[in-house]
Amino acid sequence: MHRIIRTFETADWPAVKRIYEAGLATGLASFETEAPSYEKWADQTDSACRLVLEEGQQIIGWCKVSAVSSRQVYKGVGEVSVYVDPAHKGKGIGMALLQALICASEAQGFWTLQASIFPENHASLQLHLKNGFREVGRRERIGQRAGVWRDTILLERRSQVNGWA
Repeated sequence: MHRIIRTFETADWPAVKRIYEAGLATGLASFETEAPSYEKWADQTDSACRLVLEEGQQIIGWCKVSAVSSRQVYKGVGEVSVYVDPAHKGKGIGMALLQALICASEAQGFWTLQASIFPENHASLQLHLKNGFREVGRRERIGQRAGVWRDTILLERRSQVNGWA
C-alpha cells in the first residue's frame, strides 16, 4: 500500500490524538496520562515539524518537534516525539517518520534534537540510536507516573547540516 509523509493539518487531529492515546495507554510513551487539547498540543510545536504518515488515506503515525525552552539561546534545540498506531508497529513507520522529521527540523534551523525515553521502551531507544541519536545519560527518578518514580534515558542528535558538520 502507498505511504505518504506530509505536514500535519488541523483535520488530522482526531487520528493523531487517537494514536497518542494508544501510546499513553502503554505506560511506556510519556509521563502524560491523557492527550492535551489540540490548542495546547499545537502551541508546543513548530508547525513545519509536525508530520503524519498516511497509508491508504489513513493516518497510522505522526511525529513532532517541540521547543525545549523559550530562551533564545536554545531556539535550535527541540524534543522529538514519534508515535505509531499499535496495529502498524514493526513496519518501518517510526523509522520513516523520524528520518523525515530530522530533515524537516534541519530545514527549520534546529541543530540539536533530544528525546527522553523510558528505559523499558526498547523499540523507541533502538529507533533513535539507529538514526544518529546518542545516549547522553540516565535521569534517575526524574518524575512520577501513576505514583511510581521513573527514570528516563536522555538522547540527543546533533545536526550535520546546522553547525555541527
